[in-house]
Amino acid sequence: MAPSMTTREQFPVRVFGGPTALFEYGGPKLRALAKRLKTQQELAHRLWETGDTAARFLALLICRPKAFERDALDVMLREARTLKVRDWLVNHVVKKNPHSEELRLAWSADPDPVVASAGWALTTERVAKKPESLDLAGLLDVIEAEMKDAPDRLQWAMNHCLAQIGIEHPEHRTRAIGIGERLEVLKDYPTSPGCTSPFAPAWIAEMVRRRHG
Repeated sequence: MAPSMTTREQFPVRVFGGPTALFEYGGPKLRALAKRLKTQQELAHRLWETGDTAARFLALLICRPKAFERDALDVMLREARTLKVRDWLVNHVVKKNPHSEELRLAWSADPDPVVASAGWALTTERVAKKPESLDLAGLLDVIEAEMKDAPDRLQWAMNHCLAQIGIEHPEHRTRAIGIGERLEVLKDYPTSPGCTSPFAPAWIAEMVRRRHG
């Protein structure tokens, strides 16, 4: 617990016995606590600075996503130590921040594959929701050339983008499926009954089927 925290800021620590104990209660407890605390940007900063995983989850739930500067978000992504925290940061904060497009471009070109994967996650979001001005054919070129040998986390993010292009954009669907079939990335990924395979051709086919019958 940061020594500079006020009595009000110590509330989550006093109730749950410490940030790590807080995490043991799971997502619903964290969200309930965040709802009680409401938005507190300064407390969010202090919780993040503890470095504790649960404290960082809580910080991302009570912060103001639009209040972060670009460089602050870049530092936060690089110092996040777990996959889940990085995913929450991107999904709960960066996607809602006015610097998201600038970060998407910078992160996608970053030599660190973990950082680059965040850039691809933001690109996948744009493919689905704001594809205007995106070079979808160019993205497919990059995926075709680099995904097969990419590190696991980056490969997963690129594969998601590939599938999203095929799902959302019929004019690129045949090519997206063809790339997936040739590269065979995640083709043998274990998938539980009733779940959709992350293998892009199967993923695309299933989502199109659900949408169009």
